[in-house]
Parts: sequence; structure tokens; C-alpha cells
Amino acid sequence: MGMSAGPKGGIKSEINVTPLVDVVLVLLIIFMVVTPMLQRGKSVELPKATEIEKEKGKDSDPLYVSITPDKKVFVENDQVDEQALQDRIAQELVKDPGKKILLKGDNTVNVGDVRKVLDVARKAKAKQIALGVEEKK
Repeated sequence: MGMSAGPKGGIKSEINVTPLVDVVLVLLIIFMVVTPMLQRGKSVELPKATEIEKEKGKDSDPLYVSITPDKKVFVENDQVDEQALQDRIAQELVKDPGKKILLKGDNTVNVGDVRKVLDVARKAKAKQIALGVEEKK
């Protein structure tokens, strides 16, 4: 009974890359969705604050109002004047009465500029207005 002691048959161990590709694609999709959210509103240098109020619960998506260093006011990425700002906030509040307004004022603007925007938002019947700040490290 002679059994040939030759090399074993061709069993190759290959790495299955399908799960890796799935994970990478899911991560890519997540980054594609999250990145635009982080960049909403005009890009401004936010003031630094030591104490930051953390979001409580799940609020609706806020309306971003930005004041740039040259004192221009933007709603999301659209430049507006005082009347257009009031109209736009009022429209958003009709769609969603509890909508929060996030005011991103550049570090270089003064209190008067911010106050003007706050007054316009109040005239438009906005209840919740938050000031955007960066946490001091």
C-alpha cells in the first residue's frame, strides 16, 4: 500500500477584501454627508469661550446666520440686508416654529453689529438664538 508523499494539493489562503471595501465605502459616505454640515454658513473666525453650553436633546437643524469681518450678514451662504434677513428668518419660523438660530459672528465684529442682527431676529419672532463660539483649549 504505497501512498505517495508528494506536496499537498493547492490550498491557497487568500485575504477576502470585500468586507474591507464595504467598510471603506461606508466611511467615505459618512464623511461625504458630515463634511458639508460642518461647513455651513459663511466661514468666520469665531470668538473663544471657556464655558460652552452643550446641546441638550435632539433639536431641529438650526438656521445659520453669519457676520463676516467686513460686516456683511449671510443666512447660510446667501448675503442679505436687514429686511431680507428678517423676511428669511420669518419664513424659516413659519416652516418650523421652534427653529433655533445660530449666530456666527466673526471675532473682529463688535457688539453693535451682533446686536443689530439679534434685534432683527427678535423682530422676526425668533425664540431661540445661540451665539457660535469655539472652545478655548
